[in-house]
Amino acid sequence: MEKIEFVDVTLRDGNQSLWAERMSTGMMLPMASVIDRAGFAGVELLAPSFIGKLVRDLREDPFERIRRVREAGGRTPLRINAGGLNVFGTDQHAMVKLFWRVVAKAGIEEARISDPWNNPEGWKLRAGAAAQAGVRPIINITYSISPRHSNDYYVNATREALKLRPFRICLKDPGGLLTPERTRELVPLMLAEAKEVPIEFHAHCSTGLGPLCLLEAVRLGLRIVNTALPPLADDASLPSLFSVAQNLRSMGFETGIDEESLLPVEAYFTGIAQREGFPVGRPVQYDCAQYVHQVPGGMISNLRNQLKEVGAEHRLPAALEEAVRVREEFGYPIMVTPLSQFVGSQAAVNVMTGQRYAQVTDQTIRYALGHFGGDVAEHMNPEIRERILNGPRAKELSQIEFKQLSEDQIRNDVGAEGLDEENFLLRYLLRKDDIERMRAVGPAHAYPSGSANGVPNLIEALARSAGSNSISIERPGFRLTLGRRDAP
Repeated sequence: MEKIEFVDVTLRDGNQSLWAERMSTGMMLPMASVIDRAGFAGVELLAPSFIGKLVRDLREDPFERIRRVREAGGRTPLRINAGGLNVFGTDQHAMVKLFWRVVAKAGIEEARISDPWNNPEGWKLRAGAAAQAGVRPIINITYSISPRHSNDYYVNATREALKLRPFRICLKDPGGLLTPERTRELVPLMLAEAKEVPIEFHAHCSTGLGPLCLLEAVRLGLRIVNTALPPLADDASLPSLFSVAQNLRSMGFETGIDEESLLPVEAYFTGIAQREGFPVGRPVQYDCAQYVHQVPGGMISNLRNQLKEVGAEHRLPAALEEAVRVREEFGYPIMVTPLSQFVGSQAAVNVMTGQRYAQVTDQTIRYALGHFGGDVAEHMNPEIRERILNGPRAKELSQIEFKQLSEDQIRNDVGAEGLDEENFLLRYLLRKDDIERMRAVGPAHAYPSGSANGVPNLIEALARSAGSNSISIERPGFRLTLGRRDAP
């Protein structure tokens, strides 16, 4: 039987899609060696967006996370999913190169590299810097739906990606927008173009069709798939390894994954979800609306919050409908970070003010100015673009002059003289006091791995419940009462 390779994204994409990046390093450590030994072709661990979350909220060192997980395993290549480090929409080349040196030294061996426009120049900068640091680049070709994103568009994108001599290419569907019919069109065309360069398949389950499209891609010839482990699979995440593996065996394929060894991982993370109140991924019903507005799940949450702050949460359907119009007027950008945020935020402003583009965000102005790349002058609605760029704020932002700085200049600007490369990178990306608070906490400790139904966890859950001042445990000849210090 032909073998299908699996890449595990539980610790990165599952964590990001379902747990809002709240999985701590300590939560990962007890299961890191089990995942490492299961037979995966790669384990995705981090994305640049995690760095701020880890330092500011979890008080953890992102590079220590890489080292600790590497030390716990060591057999399976660790990955990062990276779109680049942007300042005013343009990469500081010195910091891009530094970023890849730092993550490679910490233990990253492979990287899926994106550009929000599928721009070859964006791929070239990041893939080149990654390869120079010894990290194998995998070029993400991001799927989208619009009049611009035709079969020819994806064939050409594959051709351009191949010029960079990547380790692999990845057909990436972060919005879960692929259908089996579209998969049948694109995959053979991309495989024919890629020839000997392997193509991976990465599709989310937001519309309910992700698992079906994955199986169709394998049937058509793709041999490397990205999956997650429950409870961090399905829903807005990726298909479940267990479900995909079972279906592939029915289709006559071999997985090469020790699935039995991963059952304790599922039980362990399910226990954490129960203890911490984190979501548990479930298969979702088909959602036709997703194909209309294409707003990612995380962005829908942000839109809802924006509207809620002004007492207009009930206008979310109108904001999603407006996002369709704004995206068309913006020239059909791919609905991925940061472009999806620009579209969604402007749609929310249009709905809240009741007048389209009467107020515009700075991001909308900078988008129209081309600060975030893309051929906006060619593809954006000319009347809308002129209206956006006619105001006084647009005149101010148009004066921004971006210059490439040397590493020494940037060190001097951020006050990082004498710091090692890791701390210099953190100082460039984050506030000094956030870094100091993170350092004060010290190294990550392994999360308690006892049963989620054990007595300590039960006591902890009861202690959290509102209105509970004491807990009493009794059995014949024994009684223990625990009370709050401030309780009557």
